[in-house]
Amino acid sequence: MELGVFSVSLAVKDLKVSKTFYEKLGFQVFAGDATQNWLILRNGELTIGLFQGMFDKNILTFNPGWDKNCQTLDEYTDVREIQRRLKSRGLAIENEADENASGPASFIVKDPDGNSILFDQHV
Repeated sequence: MELGVFSVSLAVKDLKVSKTFYEKLGFQVFAGDATQNWLILRNGELTIGLFQGMFDKNILTFNPGWDKNCQTLDEYTDVREIQRRLKSRGLAIENEADENASGPASFIVKDPDGNSILFDQHV
């Protein structure tokens, strides 16, 4: 089961301050919209998202259907198939994706320590 490209989505208090900090670590803005309070930064193969006011905690994120440059893959495991497989393995799903739909969808699972893992398909 291919989970998709991985990133960490950080809930930040001040987007500008966080952007400056991560740029000092060598990250560069790759995508996003600061006027909407979110930016995606990259350092080599590493990707982080900075999100101000969008959620309370940091989130581990997988994007099925995308490569590391947010380009659509020809072949990938659809987010609904990932959801079905995780449910069959006994994992609780939050904000379930509609299994009868197609295209963009998302769902969340939480690890044993309460960390959210978002599966967010944009294609």
